[in-house]
Amino acid sequence: MTSTLPTTQMANAIRALAMDAVQKANSGHPGMPMGMAEIAVALWSGHYSHNPANPKWLNRDRFLLSNGHGSMLHYALLHLSGYAVSMDDIKAFRQMHSKTPGHPEVDITPGVETTTGPLGQGIANAVGMALSEYLLASEFNKPGFPIVDHYTYAFLGDGCLMEGISHEVCALAGTLGLNKLIALYDDNGISIDGKVEGWFTDDTPARFEAYGWNVIRAVDGHDVAAVSAAIAAAKTAGKPTLICCKTIIGKGSPNLQGGDKVHGAALGDKEIAAVREYIGWSSAPFEIPADIYSAWDAKAAGAQREAAWTTLFNGYAAQFPAEAAELSRRMAGDLPAGFDAALAAGIASCVEKKENIATRKASQNAIQALAPVLPEFLGGSADLTGSNLTNWKECVAVRSGQPGNHINYGVREFGMSAIMNGVTLHGGYIPFGATFLTFSDYSRNALRMAALMKLRSIFVFTHDSIGLGEDGPTHQSVEHISSMRLIPNLDNWRPCDSVESMVAWGAAVQRKNGPSTLIFSRQNLPYQERSAQQVADIARGGYVLSDAADAKVALIATGSEVELAVAAAAALAAEGIPARVVSMPSTDVFDRQDAAYKASVLTRGLPRVAIEAGVTDFWYKYVGLEGAVVGIDTFGESAPAGVLFKHFGFTVENVVAQVKAVIA
Repeated sequence: MTSTLPTTQMANAIRALAMDAVQKANSGHPGMPMGMAEIAVALWSGHYSHNPANPKWLNRDRFLLSNGHGSMLHYALLHLSGYAVSMDDIKAFRQMHSKTPGHPEVDITPGVETTTGPLGQGIANAVGMALSEYLLASEFNKPGFPIVDHYTYAFLGDGCLMEGISHEVCALAGTLGLNKLIALYDDNGISIDGKVEGWFTDDTPARFEAYGWNVIRAVDGHDVAAVSAAIAAAKTAGKPTLICCKTIIGKGSPNLQGGDKVHGAALGDKEIAAVREYIGWSSAPFEIPADIYSAWDAKAAGAQREAAWTTLFNGYAAQFPAEAAELSRRMAGDLPAGFDAALAAGIASCVEKKENIATRKASQNAIQALAPVLPEFLGGSADLTGSNLTNWKECVAVRSGQPGNHINYGVREFGMSAIMNGVTLHGGYIPFGATFLTFSDYSRNALRMAALMKLRSIFVFTHDSIGLGEDGPTHQSVEHISSMRLIPNLDNWRPCDSVESMVAWGAAVQRKNGPSTLIFSRQNLPYQERSAQQVADIARGGYVLSDAADAKVALIATGSEVELAVAAAAALAAEGIPARVVSMPSTDVFDRQDAAYKASVLTRGLPRVAIEAGVTDFWYKYVGLEGAVVGIDTFGESAPAGVLFKHFGFTVENVVAQVKAVIA
């Protein structure tokens, strides 16, 4: 757009929809949408490649609103440009089951790429999307056929930049030279508590230049032409770009603009009337003039863009049919035809070898078995590859200008996890990343967001208990497994040996509607003998590992404590107390089984004792108040693992004593 009037009116349409929707809901954040309106016009009317009729078009640009509290900006853009977001949807802002929730949610609103709200994770997701674009382009593009060729745009504000995750992910993006990533910074100097100059005085441009970004400073965020020129310049840079846009929060509100009061509250009828007069907006609430709709309408241009790409892709498919089919499969999230056979072969190999190894090593063996048939595997670790064992023989490290399939994330657990979510959202890869279990605390909100968004992200956590030993309580996980089990839609697996580890990996890869954690030991664990049926039942989350006629008690254990349960059952049998041993590698998966199966594993009326090297409260849902839990309700100590297990009561003698007390 070159005329000042149309772009002004286009921006004012955003302002009007934002203030009116927030006012109707009596809830929301009008300040950011009103302040970033011209920035949105510059991007969406001049650069953003998308098709409102097909929000899932493979080669669309990705747009992320990292400052997700300003969701009405995004909803206004979607409505005005022609997505399936009606004016009734705008009127239903922040209401139950509407397409316009308080913060953007993927798979709720057509055109929303990720769920944002926790500040900083949107830009982290954007890094993951830009990483995916780079790697897919490197893998699939051919001369004359740039079939993967799109940008990732992110809006972000002061809050995103204050969050530490922005440092983690933006530093890595600069190091990897992700030049298709363009972030537009809403530099309005205001956060909830007021003017940020009292608590946020970073030299943000210098900070991003230090990361290796291209930085475009001091752009007038209310000058559409200036912002558009900055975006055009960013596209020519060989590195990610931060465009620093100076804006006025709530611009257009004559009495509130530039202050914190406009950030997160409805303007009120009186101020809304003043805005209409101030910006010359005469339309009634939720009414948009036809000429403004016409100026915003992106349907025809979007259809042309996708049609041109489809022609290109069809030509590509004619010359490179295998590559075209592979890209389509991976973007659809389907597993290759050979996956089931590879998994079955991996399980059979574990049964045959009967190895007594640490489950972290069993995990690496599983990765090695599956990677040859899963080119979509994108592994990594937060500076612990040699301990987490998430590499495999054929993996290639990703570097700037060097594509690969394994990422050294550095000591950036939170950033790693949120980047993985962006990779999953983009499509084309199944990411997994690892750290020690105790550092899952750093990753936790990204795990929660993966569960909320139903993403197939796989989080690997090793060194899973006091079995870590001499590193002491700072590194010894006690509460972490139970706390992650509290996150809805997160499947947590803690296998006891190589077979369970292989099954757990298979389950995580096959799961398309949510993330999984795979939790592994540092220390060697013994192989457990099983029948073919027992091997099959592992995938149900819990199963009877060993049984006895007329069992008097059920011992339930996970991970390294299954070994203890088996030994305790033998000792109990010697004393004439037959016991059933239940291995429960995933309580989450077990809880989803039918009632009959669960009853066959945990027979009603059979006393139960749970054994896990962690906090005890969680396990009472299975053992009841009449049962017992052998666990740890304190922090650990620094000592060799064997000494610690004995000190905390993980001994046959203590388990036997607990059983006798329960059945007495």
